[in-house]
Amino acid sequence: MRTVLIIDDNIAAGEALSLLLSLHDIRPLTSGSPDEGLATLDRAAVDLVVADMNFSADTTSGEEGVALFRAIRERHPDLPVILLTAWTHLETAVELVKAGAADYVAKPWDDAKLLATIENLLELSESTREISRHRRERRRRRAELESRYDLRGIVYRSTATERCVELACQVARADVPVLITGPNGAGKERIADIVHANSAVRGGPFVIVNCGALPSELVEAELFGAEAGAYTGATRAREGRFELADGGTLFLDEIGNLPLASQVKLLRVLEAGEFERLGSARTRRVRVRVLSATNADLPAMIEGGTFREDLYYRINVIEIRLPPLTERSDDIVPLVEHFLDGEATLSDEARDALLGHAWPGNVRELRNAIERARLLSRGGVIEAADLDLPARRSGAVRGVDEPQREAIEAALAGAGGVVSRAAHALGLSRQALYRRMEKFGMSTD
Repeated sequence: MRTVLIIDDNIAAGEALSLLLSLHDIRPLTSGSPDEGLATLDRAAVDLVVADMNFSADTTSGEEGVALFRAIRERHPDLPVILLTAWTHLETAVELVKAGAADYVAKPWDDAKLLATIENLLELSESTREISRHRRERRRRRAELESRYDLRGIVYRSTATERCVELACQVARADVPVLITGPNGAGKERIADIVHANSAVRGGPFVIVNCGALPSELVEAELFGAEAGAYTGATRAREGRFELADGGTLFLDEIGNLPLASQVKLLRVLEAGEFERLGSARTRRVRVRVLSATNADLPAMIEGGTFREDLYYRINVIEIRLPPLTERSDDIVPLVEHFLDGEATLSDEARDALLGHAWPGNVRELRNAIERARLLSRGGVIEAADLDLPARRSGAVRGVDEPQREAIEAALAGAGGVVSRAAHALGLSRQALYRRMEKFGMSTD
């Protein structure tokens, strides 16, 4: 049953609130002092707290309420708290709401408005608990993965990235080719690193080849090596990447850029483990785990005759699809915190701008934006202007658009003046709504 704790030294007020809640299937618990209230929270499951601001006789400063709120927030950071104010300056209550209190209600209260606020917060609290449960489950799965596998320090929070990491760990021990697909800058190399670090050849070398950066005339020499004199400028014999990766893993990034002639030789190595250096008739053998990555549509390239179908099926025994950053927005803030490494913090507006941007350059673009913003920021706080992101497009993430004064007024009217309900309707936190009301010069009373 939903439970609300009332902390108020006024017995009549406590009884009136208890009756109001009981009539609406809400179980009330009452405490007459801050210490008693905190003790009740330690032993009982409570969904919401309604707390007075003053407890000592002839006291109107609200300092006792401030101390109580901070004690509750320290012990139960997600528990919603409604503040009851009689003599306390409203500015004090507003400041506490900005610090995380759910709402404030002046004495004597309006039963209908107070009950609407409590019902709304209980509903939100239930949603919060469900979100918390999912977060705990996610942390449990992350801890389990970290106990069994080497995750190479990858930073993520989204379910989409979690699935990629889990699949990479699962297929790592199998000696089969893996194709990692996804847009440029999404982190495909990090996934390949995880596969290698948990494979049977993790003690061997991890050699990376960016096929898109190799001149077409030098691709074969880079991959398979060359003898002295094999081409202009080849003054001595050189090992290719396959030889360097012998006993380990070769990661072929942007494999869609390989010329067709090189694709034929690559297929032979994958099938037989054999190749010849450029300019040599001697067949060499290697044992290499091959991982590939591409941002290209390889099936479309097969249709167009620029990629071999037999090679595609040979490298694509297992495919790991890494989504673009815009499809795993839960990763954005953890990545930003990782890049900043405690050197700066984000303002709320900067956080909204980050979550609203489409990130066509993915994690690589995010890293560059944060590095630039860190250098431009003042006082260790990154503002939205420091990020220098383009204006948000209409397809931006829902809930991060800046509500205008008219929208805020309509939401408050529709919520009967209950700030928490209006914030929920606008997709904002209560603190964020108060900030926007102040921005537009609207009364927070």
